[in-house]
Amino acid sequence: MPDIVLATLNAKYIHASFGLRYLMANLGDLRERACMAEFVINQQPLEIVEAILSHQPRIVGFGVYIWNVEQTTEVVALLKRICPDLVIIIGGPEVSYETEGQEIVALADHVITGEADVMFAEVCRRLLHDTDTPVCAASEVRQECLPHIIAAELPALGQLASPYELYTDEDLKNRVIYVEASRGCPFTCEFCLSSLDIPVRAFPTDAFLASMQRLLDRGATQFKFVDRTFNLHLPTSTAILQFFLDRWREGLFLHFEMVPDRLPEQLRSLIRQFPPGAVQFEVGIQTFDDATSKNISRRQNLDRLEANFRFLREETGVHIHADLIVGLPGEGIESFGRGFDRLVRLGPQEIQIGILKRLRGTPIVRHDDEYRMIYAPHPPYEILSTRDIPFEQMQRMRRFARYWDIVANSGHFASTLKLMWQNAESPFAEFLRFSDWLHAKLGRTHQIALHVIAQALFEFLADECGTDRDLAASSLDADWHRTPGRGALNLRGLTADPKPVAKRSAPRQARHSHEAAA
Repeated sequence: MPDIVLATLNAKYIHASFGLRYLMANLGDLRERACMAEFVINQQPLEIVEAILSHQPRIVGFGVYIWNVEQTTEVVALLKRICPDLVIIIGGPEVSYETEGQEIVALADHVITGEADVMFAEVCRRLLHDTDTPVCAASEVRQECLPHIIAAELPALGQLASPYELYTDEDLKNRVIYVEASRGCPFTCEFCLSSLDIPVRAFPTDAFLASMQRLLDRGATQFKFVDRTFNLHLPTSTAILQFFLDRWREGLFLHFEMVPDRLPEQLRSLIRQFPPGAVQFEVGIQTFDDATSKNISRRQNLDRLEANFRFLREETGVHIHADLIVGLPGEGIESFGRGFDRLVRLGPQEIQIGILKRLRGTPIVRHDDEYRMIYAPHPPYEILSTRDIPFEQMQRMRRFARYWDIVANSGHFASTLKLMWQNAESPFAEFLRFSDWLHAKLGRTHQIALHVIAQALFEFLADECGTDRDLAASSLDADWHRTPGRGALNLRGLTADPKPVAKRSAPRQARHSHEAAA
């Protein structure tokens, strides 16, 4: 039986825990005495507790994040109730800042703040080799104490053991494979925890690429880079792109987060060579409003950003996932709408509309009084209202974001969506009108079948926008059958015969690629 169980609750099964694999890889001589146990947040807490206790561990370490802290708290409380002597160690972004008053912090024996890759092993080694070591309050500084709150120093990345061998064949086949070539972020955006990770530190490139080669040799095809600024250091980013380009094979997919206003020619020439849909860039724009950008200490050159978007859309097959945030201090709906329209005109395949969250430790709290920022008290700590967006309007924007994801980001209705604002000045105003209309009609934002959305789009276009009914019906029918494997679309008012049905489904990026090629 293992002495140490490394556990976490993932948002979904498809998300393999990168953090657990780093901790496991760096346990050194304790690695043979440990195991990993991954769960998902919708599992019953008692089932999770039973699975953990079946290993009869002496120490359990939990990775705690904004998406799992409530469920993990319940699991930890049950473990301490059943086995009071079991040592619980927690770490992760959610418990690395503002630890006072957190229930899970009070329940745990030890909390490791910061990057725990090395420190977790040191704590476990001390606990297992010295069982008489007392637990002391953070304020007590005594040599014999192992503190309740333990601050981890930044590890030397070049000395960390690689976690990539801990991805199983099942992981490579069915789950998202996370990789990183660097940690930290050079920017100081006040809503983001990465702004606290200065300076940017890089893993040795040769060793990193050797790890990627081993994953490729094992059949990995999906690589999600978690680097906050993939294109910050040109020699590293070009080396990585060239590496994958030289080893290209059908089905390979790369996801990067990029700085939107930094795309020199060396990167452009490589990006052009990748096939359509093979590379996805997540581009954090957040706001187009200069005053709001200053409020959150965000720096970006909008002219260069727009030029880079045009390059990516006109000269490459890159899938662009662009981010905007609702509720930033000083920005109202009108300003957000102008930025949204500006982004729509740049043509990214997806626009992710996020509702501002107050992450623990971030300095955005300095705006609370001036801009009357009111956040939900429980995870994910989303903004409820601001000076510029009252609660009722914030709710409208939540619905807008949800419906946009279903209709636009999904790629199911890429062609039909453009009919909504073909004769309008503002895509934002038109889709907000659709969002209000749809909520009045359905009264919900979740558990909506795709054919219900299709029928609603047809009715809105025909009855509210004055779109020709045959045009709306034929566009919806074309969108519907662009994804293989669907049956006939039975719209009221659809007169065309349904098209033949294929037998294979397509991922979201492929649906957008079809639209771009149409």
